[in-house]
Amino acid sequence: MNVRRMAWALPGLVLPELQQSGARRATGFPAVDSATVATPSYPNFAGKHAEEALFSAADFNAYLRQAGVLADGQAPPCVIMCYQRSLYDYVLRAEELRTPSRGGLPVALPSTGGRVGLVGQFGFGAPAATSTLEKLAALGTSAVVSIGTAGSLQRDLAPGDLVLCEAAIRDEGVSHHYLPPGRLAAASTGLSAALGTALTAAGLTFRAGVSWTIDTPYRETVAEARHYQAEGVLCVEMEAAALFAVAQVRGLQLASAFAISDSLADLVWVPRFHEPEVQEGLTGLYQAAITALTGLATDGE
Repeated sequence: MNVRRMAWALPGLVLPELQQSGARRATGFPAVDSATVATPSYPNFAGKHAEEALFSAADFNAYLRQAGVLADGQAPPCVIMCYQRSLYDYVLRAEELRTPSRGGLPVALPSTGGRVGLVGQFGFGAPAATSTLEKLAALGTSAVVSIGTAGSLQRDLAPGDLVLCEAAIRDEGVSHHYLPPGRLAAASTGLSAALGTALTAAGLTFRAGVSWTIDTPYRETVAEARHYQAEGVLCVEMEAAALFAVAQVRGLQLASAFAISDSLADLVWVPRFHEPEVQEGLTGLYQAAITALTGLATDGE
């Protein structure tokens, strides 16, 4: 059993050499020094990117079909990924669709002639989002717009303001299992531009720039927020960098955009998730995504 690893996993177990003079943060948990290794590497297994995976999303889809959970056939060529239940339910009502019996499966939108689909209720964070993206790719989807919320790092971004994510800092784990080490993962230029054009045509103001993707929301630190704020990073979220990485490896087009729902700009957390402006922002992003993806699907015909 690796006791040093347990020290990180269990707040009450801290090795003496890691404890900072008995100091405790405001949370009451012991403060620890960051562990260092002689030759840092992630993933831990050298040469992983050249190796084949044990099984694929296509294999899992086949299993779901065998279990009677997934119907035969392909997914729509274009799909919107939706994280917030409020937006998901809004779209299903507008399209007069029933809620799928299983989350994470795409439903074709009648208003688009089935060319664009919606997927939701698959969870939050990079692992859940990229697992869903992999399954969509295996079902034939080639273009995806991810719509969610993000926390502002800049004081001039208020609840409901829109951010078009051009690239994301890879501070999660998933992207590193798909791409070699690097600081950023980038959106697909063409689809991101099309989404920006659709937002502008709808009269919606947005900021385009870089986000900070981290899949540990309870370990976002003041020092990190201050650092990225000074660099001009717009916001923090949990999925974009990982989605961009998977899309690059799988040959997908992928764009990502957010409505600001909370703020870390003053180095304290200010949640505003239930403000009406946030829902309005998500709805605006959804409508722009439909426009961008419908045009893409039409061009491909």
